[in-house]
Amino acid sequence: MADTLTLFTSIGLSEQKAKETLKNESLSSSLKEAQRVHGASGVDKAMGTLLYSMASRLKDTKRLAFLSESIAQRKICTELQLAAALDFVKGHPQDPINQKEFDEACGVGVVITPEQIEEAVEAVIKKHKDQLLKERYHFNMGLLMGEARSALKWADGKVIKNEVDMQVLHLLGPKTEADLEKKPKVKVLHFWSDAVSGEGKSLMEQLRGEALKFHKPGENYTTEGYVVTPNTMNLLKKHLEFTGGQIRTRFPPEPNGILHIGHAKAINFNFGYAKANNGICFLRYDDTNPEKEEEKYFTAIKDMVEWLGYKPYAITHASDNFHQLYDLAVDLIRRGHAYVCHQKGEELKGHNVPQSPWRDRPIEESLVLFERMKKGLFAEGEATLRMKMVMEDGKMDPVAYRIKYTPHHRTGDEWRCQVK
Repeated sequence: MADTLTLFTSIGLSEQKAKETLKNESLSSSLKEAQRVHGASGVDKAMGTLLYSMASRLKDTKRLAFLSESIAQRKICTELQLAAALDFVKGHPQDPINQKEFDEACGVGVVITPEQIEEAVEAVIKKHKDQLLKERYHFNMGLLMGEARSALKWADGKVIKNEVDMQVLHLLGPKTEADLEKKPKVKVLHFWSDAVSGEGKSLMEQLRGEALKFHKPGENYTTEGYVVTPNTMNLLKKHLEFTGGQIRTRFPPEPNGILHIGHAKAINFNFGYAKANNGICFLRYDDTNPEKEEEKYFTAIKDMVEWLGYKPYAITHASDNFHQLYDLAVDLIRRGHAYVCHQKGEELKGHNVPQSPWRDRPIEESLVLFERMKKGLFAEGEATLRMKMVMEDGKMDPVAYRIKYTPHHRTGDEWRCQVK
């Protein structure tokens, strides 16, 4: 056991990750075999990471020696190439493997020159130049990265990002104070101000005045920015049938701290708006982060809501719906709208992160890996489920599920794979 632990740490695995690997008999066996084929010496951290990633994702172990040799000979040097290699061997189960086809499919020997990267980025920036000049640094730079990477499949993502940053700087110049300001959000009603002749009126009177400006039940689609699909009217009709046209709101705090003045505003608005229209309001705890949640916060939040003069119609929890949320996540994967990703947390910070090399992995593969996430077969941070979408603030493919081994206060150890 100690020898195997040393073997795993020698290729760059942390001691914690090496110990987690030892708990998985199948993975341990594959990784040891990969190292044996590769050779005990000459395994640097980059190679070790590829060997580990290959051993953990390869289903047909008869291809383990072939892929290990490809990594040892530095034919497969990046995660992007490895993903392509895994896809290739999965789609070519018969022996022998056609080396020429494999090399072409995995970009073996392909060299992307700095000039090619410069030209590709120039073309992308030229395409979006007008919008870039208009929005400046509020523009979604991830879009530029994504298109440039699509044009240069085997190029180093970091080199592309540096080129994008340099050319954007050349076009727009240094950031101004206006560029550093946060992108303005959609205007919302501020019932606290006197702008609606609220001076001298009670809070409830102001709320009733503001409530008159809201759309009626079933007229959600009239709100600015509301996305209408071919099924919108049918869904709204079903909603009205279910609620009988009653106003229903919810206050959804995270039970990880004491409420502040912003929460008080939200409480008064959600509960007050429902009350002003003879509706109901739910207190719905958003309890999806067991590392920071404590029972005292659940109690304190309920006490504060009641102290402000409101009584919840019902108290619910996000964890009440963990099974349904998981089923919906599986449905998103099946429809091609979500995928399992292995990028690290630090790689996903910010808005201009490189596109995930696993974004186009086969649906069946993501389904299997997501089930493994649920069963706790990955270490924390080793896999996430990401949704294929660009958020309003420009962030691409947000994380929907991650691995957490902290027991949940209501569901215990049932969910190793937890909604974010």
